[in-house]
Amino acid sequence: MITTRENGSLYTKIVNKIATIEFGHPASNSFPSELLERLQKEFQKLSDDEKVQVIILRSEGEKAFCAGASFDELMAIENMQQGKLFFSGFANVINAMRNCKKLIVGRIQGKTVGGGVGLAAACDYIMATEAAAIKLSELSIGIGPFVIAPAVERKIGVAALAELTLAAHEWRNAYWAQEKGLYSHVFETIKDMDKEMLVFSEKLASYNPDALFEMKKILWKNTESWEYLLQERAEISGELVLSDFTKNTLKKFKK
Repeated sequence: MITTRENGSLYTKIVNKIATIEFGHPASNSFPSELLERLQKEFQKLSDDEKVQVIILRSEGEKAFCAGASFDELMAIENMQQGKLFFSGFANVINAMRNCKKLIVGRIQGKTVGGGVGLAAACDYIMATEAAAIKLSELSIGIGPFVIAPAVERKIGVAALAELTLAAHEWRNAYWAQEKGLYSHVFETIKDMDKEMLVFSEKLASYNPDALFEMKKILWKNTESWEYLLQERAEISGELVLSDFTKNTLKKFKK
């Protein structure tokens, strides 16, 4: 069932030490600021929940995983303060995922754009379907994937980040994402993915929680500067979105 709520939906269920967060939005599971803030707080809450060992991040439906940030909110930005606040949304979620004491497994069932690629990159392990192509289209509208770039680069490296970013009009398929290190496994169908997801998450949840926490810290070593770095990047994006180039391009997109 796909949500019709204007600000989207966010639900969490906990079964056998596995917390599943499911987000949704009628516009291809995109994120208005309010929904990003809810997701950030959910990761922070689950981080300290002793009933939770592993977190699965998924979205509603069988089509797009995430279309990135809300286009309507992007269009409505009128000043630097609003711009930085808007782009801080994904920065705060990525930092919440980075600081979360629990390992996060991503379930990517379909196409993923912009900030959605950043969310995927901030997961510790990812299962995806063949339909889960990715694209970073930000340069095509006059901004750039500055906030999410550190998370994406950490997974796929500088060369692949350049390929993905500079070819802003091109999709990269799921097998490209797997080859570069973003996806851990790619499956033909959602059914196949979910079957393996259940087995994998149950195994992970059965391991020593202290060992999992120590492994999480190792995986995210040398990222402490992101608390400030991602906010700086949000400021860059907030400034660029006010440029004449971006404003004119967004108007064309809207039409």
